[in-house]
Amino acid sequence: MFLVALPYAVLHGGYWGLLALISAAIVTCYTGKILVECLYVTDDVTGLRMRVRESYVDIAKEVWGDRFAAQIVHTAQFIELIMTCILYLVLCGDLLSNSFPTNKLDETTWTMLATFFVVPCAFLRDLKAVSRLSFGNAIVHVIVNMILIGFCLSYAAHWHWGDVAVHVDIHYFPVSMGIVIFSYTSHIFLPSLEGGMVERSKFNKMLYVTHALAGFFKALFAYLCFLTFGPGTRDIITDNLPTQGFRAVVNVVLVIKALLSYPLPFYAAIELLERAFFSGRPRTFFPSCYALDGYLNSWSVALRTLVVIFTMLLAIFIPHFNLLMGLIGSFTGTMLSFVWPCWFHLKIKWHEIPWYQKLLNILIILSGMIVGLIGIIYSMEALIKIYHEEQ
Repeated sequence: MFLVALPYAVLHGGYWGLLALISAAIVTCYTGKILVECLYVTDDVTGLRMRVRESYVDIAKEVWGDRFAAQIVHTAQFIELIMTCILYLVLCGDLLSNSFPTNKLDETTWTMLATFFVVPCAFLRDLKAVSRLSFGNAIVHVIVNMILIGFCLSYAAHWHWGDVAVHVDIHYFPVSMGIVIFSYTSHIFLPSLEGGMVERSKFNKMLYVTHALAGFFKALFAYLCFLTFGPGTRDIITDNLPTQGFRAVVNVVLVIKALLSYPLPFYAAIELLERAFFSGRPRTFFPSCYALDGYLNSWSVALRTLVVIFTMLLAIFIPHFNLLMGLIGSFTGTMLSFVWPCWFHLKIKWHEIPWYQKLLNILIILSGMIVGLIGIIYSMEALIKIYHEEQ
């Protein structure tokens, strides 16, 4: 979904932005691999690997203990997921307001209207319905990318080859790095994904192939779009499309894609909430969200609806798509995808891994913390600056 913001990384980072897109794919592929390795122990006698942990939280418990591990990881995962939902609504409001600028409806109103279409997510009970919506999302994804890449190729004779910078804008490149990192945050799903595979031995191969393709196509998309629009590249690339009608069509397709993308992170966030607070007494303080017949209780549907409304309110109050995405990527993205996998791997596998892998893990931890901290500072600075300008 966030491909639309990647040309923004090239605008402020030039070739360094493209290098960051490819480097992030390589690093997150590696950290995803070692995260899943932490699920296993090797029998000293037989040499066979046994899966003794099931989730990211289980790995954290092994390192941090039972008391705080679940709370820390659940909080980071929930922030990541709920902010993803917020970003989808921010994107919908932005795209629709730019598609119909002569209309009297402002961005806030469009965001509220978009929220109306995701309220039914409060009734989701399993992944079957989510998977159907995600399948529709994948179809729309292919369509919109073919349209945008085809448009860029049609302008090949006018590409801005000389405008791709070899230097970075220090005030905005850290925000771009946050966007890049956010586009690779899949680690919270990897333990479950690996556990559900029929042939788990092919997990690493799957990681290599998917991350190689993701890195290549993200860099290609960002590069082609920047070559097409040059220094005038907007934070959401469809705003650069030449005619209002063409822009409106593409934006509406993207809005459909955003609405179809919303259920998956929303459902995952709700699962985290239910597991932490609503698993039923005496396991949790609150009762289960589900009745004995397996259907949702009326109060739990109301609670889920409040979560949808919460995402809408934050989308209204923080209507800056690229800066918000950069802030989230710099915070939870670096922790979940860079720092924690390497940290856990060092603690759990210290006596099994060679010295050069230990050194690599330490370097990734340090670089992740530095990039994350700088990204948070500059993203907050840019948000504060924009709010002062708007007042």
